[in-house]
Amino acid sequence: MYKKILIANRGEIAIRILRACREMGIKTVTVHSTADRESLHVKLADESLCIGGNSSADSYLKIPHIIAAAEITGAEAIHPGYGFLSEDANFVEKCEASGIDFIGPNAKALSMMGDKINARKVAEKAGCPTTPGTKEAITTAEGIKAAANKIGFPVIIKASAGGGGRGMRIVHSKGGLINAFDTARAEAFASFGNDEVFMEKFVEKPRHVEVQLLGDKHGNIVHLFDRDCSIQRRNQKILEEAPAPGLSPELRKAMGEAAVRVAKEVGYFSAGTIEFLLDQSGEFYFMEMNTRLQVEHPVTEMITGIDLVKEMIRISAGEKLSFTQEDIKIKGHAIECRINAEDPVNFTPSPGLITAYHAPGGLGVRVDSAAFQGWNIPPYYDSMIAKVITNADDRMQAIHKMIGALEEYVIEGVKVNTPLHMNILRSLRFQQAELSTDFLTNFIKV
Repeated sequence: MYKKILIANRGEIAIRILRACREMGIKTVTVHSTADRESLHVKLADESLCIGGNSSADSYLKIPHIIAAAEITGAEAIHPGYGFLSEDANFVEKCEASGIDFIGPNAKALSMMGDKINARKVAEKAGCPTTPGTKEAITTAEGIKAAANKIGFPVIIKASAGGGGRGMRIVHSKGGLINAFDTARAEAFASFGNDEVFMEKFVEKPRHVEVQLLGDKHGNIVHLFDRDCSIQRRNQKILEEAPAPGLSPELRKAMGEAAVRVAKEVGYFSAGTIEFLLDQSGEFYFMEMNTRLQVEHPVTEMITGIDLVKEMIRISAGEKLSFTQEDIKIKGHAIECRINAEDPVNFTPSPGLITAYHAPGGLGVRVDSAAFQGWNIPPYYDSMIAKVITNADDRMQAIHKMIGALEEYVIEGVKVNTPLHMNILRSLRFQQAELSTDFLTNFIKV
């Protein structure tokens, strides 16, 4: 087992990994930008090194600086968390070349599943259902017209290298097709340096359901059941829950087994997630694979009792999974609300000084956060500052527990999105689990 791990991230996920390492008796090194010098992940680590300026490009995305920090401190492995370099195959190769373990999948799996066109081919080969769509990238106006005519409207144009809803456009008729194509390509290139796009049939009012996976380096792969992530704004998740409500045992089993087949097709190890679209008739379709730890991983931990971060570390160190598929059981229900420092009405970021802070607590309430009274939230990064997770015997109890937790949560000095969460949780539609990715159109103009 490792003696020292470098955490190549910031905020709540850096602290989440740090705590897991501490419980395992592993020393921690964090890295930080100049803007994060007074952040909690810096204060709690055994060692911390400044690796650059305020922006991500000048710090958390600087591969040479992160590798150097690991070498200077004697860290044997690097945990990337999520975002930043977590799905960068080049970073994995640089770690390996430096004799440092990357706590995550290998570069081959990252490359294969990071390209969404190729990922669809892998899913199809594994016998996993996919929506009708193009097999290759579309590069011309003639190509996009031909594809749309063959698939039939509505369609969705997606960036091959995409994520987070960027480079994605829904098209309902021929009139908006070319403009959507040009806009998606431009946004994809600006976001990912790659303007390749492809097209799929657009599924009307789907649910976004994903399956959590764990695989070791000895060929063992299991799923840890499912999560519903349908509550989204502009394809960005806001609230997640596990297990996904309303799935029959047969559907849950089929989705889990399909996810495992896809992972086995690429020889996957570490934590990963297969994301599906679930239509109104109960048919599910492969959407993409996230080859990293997910923001919403705590809800899976709460219903299974399995610490995903610790398992990632053990897997990276070469250990076999200590449990089989039959050992994993669902216990109760869990909900996660992402707390963002932003205006709850117009969603503009709200960085600044937290003048008062009080986190909720009690049985079945978990807060993953880097926030504290006196912290000056920098304006350079994602606006999420905390995640509140509740766990109870059933879904309604978890909802009521979350409402109580958010009522107790005090964050002053900046605006936060807790009013939006309260509206969602108290709505009859949510409480009755009438979920779809367009859910928030009832609350806000998304």
